[in-house]
Amino acid sequence: MEVRLLEVPDPVLPGPHGVIVTVERTAICGSDLHLYHDAPTGLGIRLGHEAIGTVAEAGASVRTLSVGDRVLVSGVIGCGLCAPCVAGQPNLCRAGQSAAFGTMADLPGGQAEAMAVPFADAFALPIPDGVTDEEAVLLTDILPTGYAGAERAAIRPGSTVVVVGLGPVGIMALQCAKLYGPARILAVDMVPERLARAERLGAEPIDARIAPGSQQVLEATSGWGADSVIEAVGADATVLDALSCASTGGTVSVVGVNLAMALPFPMGLVFLKSLTVRAIFAPVPGTWSALVPLVQAGKFSLAETFTHHMGLSQVAEAYQLFDSRADGVLKVLLDPKA
Repeated sequence: MEVRLLEVPDPVLPGPHGVIVTVERTAICGSDLHLYHDAPTGLGIRLGHEAIGTVAEAGASVRTLSVGDRVLVSGVIGCGLCAPCVAGQPNLCRAGQSAAFGTMADLPGGQAEAMAVPFADAFALPIPDGVTDEEAVLLTDILPTGYAGAERAAIRPGSTVVVVGLGPVGIMALQCAKLYGPARILAVDMVPERLARAERLGAEPIDARIAPGSQQVLEATSGWGADSVIEAVGADATVLDALSCASTGGTVSVVGVNLAMALPFPMGLVFLKSLTVRAIFAPVPGTWSALVPLVQAGKFSLAETFTHHMGLSQVAEAYQLFDSRADGVLKVLLDPKA
């Protein structure tokens, strides 16, 4: 697929509960690559669900935001009115409107100069004191996603954890897993720079180019496997590998995006090992009450997450770089003014 920069009409206020945000920083997410590679599905989509900026216009019914406020925008939204949406869980929207910005034609994303945010009281947050712009961008999606992956992995103090996939979400999940006090974290990937980054964060790197990750995990755990596994890629192969990494009675938490309706699922393995398998579309706003204080307290190493800074005018090159995993790229931050 080709990513192009186009002139489009300015966004309009999405009702009395919405705002218009002038975007100041935005980022490319691994899930954007699904649309990047799937030309028919991605055709005509205005990409991006990780953005921060300043409120330029606010609807009459917006209560918590004002024009001039600098905000971070949840990458995931819903109807904004049902009980789950109001509680910060748009992934459970009872109106069936759970979606991510920049994944469908009628919900333009944040890789733009401005974006419309419906029901902004539920889906936007003033950037808290002590949170940098880069940290704020991470709070729009990948840090909450990694946190959800760790939270649902049933990690116990002294246990063994495996993180499969060390892209941006995997690195966030690894750091969130440490909050629960595991004795070991094994980190599986095929990119040397990503393995080295995980090792610097205290994990034991497992290079899946040498042998399947699950085989090496079993060898490293005397054949037992891991109590908790977090899958942060979403490919069929890595989901299956994550299931194979788990010990009997273990938990596998899937946060990598996989929308396949025909995934070859090893039910016999799951049944005989009595595994708990969980998957989640991250409830981004619902994680902020926990994550913001942790970010403010410096509990995460986030400074190295954005390895490349580019202008939105370079978006085609940025996607090519991010997709290639070359030059040590982990995540690309885009400036709409450049």
